[in-house]
Amino acid sequence: MLHMEGQKDKDIKKSLELSFFSGASSGAMTGFTQEYFTPFLLSLGAAAKEVGFLAAFPNLCASLAQLKSADFAEKLKSRKKMINIFMLLQSFAILAMVSAALFKPTNSMFFIMIVTIFAVFGALSAPSWGSLLSDLVAKEKRGAYFGWRSRILGFIIVSATFSAGFVLHLIKKVDIHYGFVIIFSLAYIFQIFALYFIGKMYEPPLQHNKEDYFSFFDFLSRLRQSNFAKFVLFVSLMSFSVNLASPFFSVLMLRDLHFDYLLYTSITVTATLTVYIMISRWGAHADKIGNLKIIKFTSPLIGIIPLLWIFSRNPVWLFFAQIFSGFVWAGFNISTSNFIFDAVSPQKRTRCIAYFNVFNGLALSTGALLGGFLLQCLPPFFGYKILTLVALSSILRLIIGIIMPLRLKEVRPVEKIDNNSLFFSVLGIKPVLGIE
Repeated sequence: MLHMEGQKDKDIKKSLELSFFSGASSGAMTGFTQEYFTPFLLSLGAAAKEVGFLAAFPNLCASLAQLKSADFAEKLKSRKKMINIFMLLQSFAILAMVSAALFKPTNSMFFIMIVTIFAVFGALSAPSWGSLLSDLVAKEKRGAYFGWRSRILGFIIVSATFSAGFVLHLIKKVDIHYGFVIIFSLAYIFQIFALYFIGKMYEPPLQHNKEDYFSFFDFLSRLRQSNFAKFVLFVSLMSFSVNLASPFFSVLMLRDLHFDYLLYTSITVTATLTVYIMISRWGAHADKIGNLKIIKFTSPLIGIIPLLWIFSRNPVWLFFAQIFSGFVWAGFNISTSNFIFDAVSPQKRTRCIAYFNVFNGLALSTGALLGGFLLQCLPPFFGYKILTLVALSSILRLIIGIIMPLRLKEVRPVEKIDNNSLFFSVLGIKPVLGIE
């Protein structure tokens, strides 16, 4: 018995190492793709409305696909097999991106379809990946572990994102599309590496019982009673208000403010880099004081972020705005992710993550579509219609971020701390709760 337990511990430790290498490869793939879908679309001559479609359709289709992702995982009887199948299919979508960059389609909707397929395959594997990884990490260490892991992998994403921007900057004088061929090809290579490492991971057995099953409509029926359902509704409404304007910041920088690719990349990665610098500290605090405390602290601050872009579009100011944005989003992201792991049992986790992603994806796509529509009819603010949309997004974020977290309940015993002490402790100015 002791031998079996010892072997299981070794398997888990080895799998966490492999998951890190897989995550690093996936992070590099993300860095070479995610922030450059909109720039590539703009290089094809797309308008702001089509940028809205790019932000909406992939999220919409990915969210609907996840209605069946838990069922697929149960039929396959293996989360790892589920991940491998759909990550392999996703790699074919990346190859299609390489082809699009090489042959420069005149219809931008063709590229939007490729990104949609890419997002759908990624979405189908995501709940199984989240469920598998959460089973490998001890409950009391999730905040610290996922914070640490996200920080390291985040640096990889930022490095890949910046490298991609540098490649585009250098090749722009020749043909910008050759630059996209290079970065999308690199994304494909790293995706294959990720698949290799996942294939060698150990998968803890997970027993599915009939009583653990609940349909999407069962989930909808409990929106008023269930703490987790209320949490899903809150995050989804926040995502809607964010994505009302978020997809169009790239348009603002590249088309309206005429930033070059290097400046665009530098401003974009500043927030991402700050997220990954701060996320481990937020995670360590979440283990002590609970995820809900951090959600309540950061949610209203998310509403302030867009106002910083209205105040000034000076690149130096935007760098500081992005640092503030990264600080806030780091706390919100780690606490909302871990709240899911705390709130549901392992047997229901894949399905709960899938239903969460359905709601969140629908909210993201609806926000982007509405934002693209509103851009055509809103009056300009400080000379830009996008800034009017940004102001509207800010108002909605503040309303949702202040009111809705009050309806949520913490799901485990936690230590108490006031907001001032939390702020200075996260910054490391006034360490509390034994966190240095």
